[in-house]
Amino acid sequence: VHLAESGGGLVQAGGSLKLSCAASGQDFQQFAMGWFRQAPGKERQFVAAIAWFNGVTYYSDTVEGRFTISRDTTKNTIFLQMNSLEPGDTAVYYCALRRRTILGYYDQGDGYDDWGQGTQVTVSS
Repeated sequence: VHLAESGGGLVQAGGSLKLSCAASGQDFQQFAMGWFRQAPGKERQFVAAIAWFNGVTYYSDTVEGRFTISRDTTKNTIFLQMNSLEPGDTAVYYCALRRRTILGYYDQGDGYDDWGQGTQVTVSS
């Protein structure tokens, strides 16, 4: 499975960005997809996830109310609409895909099977 992220960039505080992640490959079925981020010198952090079969979404407390995750099942693509961005949101954002059919643990990186290369998001103050 190949995950291709796009949409990162530089934005001022209070601004918005929309990330995309397209999944491709042969003979795979995603059970869930999510976004994680990692800032320099910090551990990887869960951002948001979406269950593929029913579209239920999950968010970290840090981004809930500001970020929205969505999916396009016809294009095997997820999106992350990020509003009211803050300098603390600066990080490399990674897309992740779960092929295993397990419920829960959407905020755990170990629960995902495939990862993208990441896209940089920089929020200036």
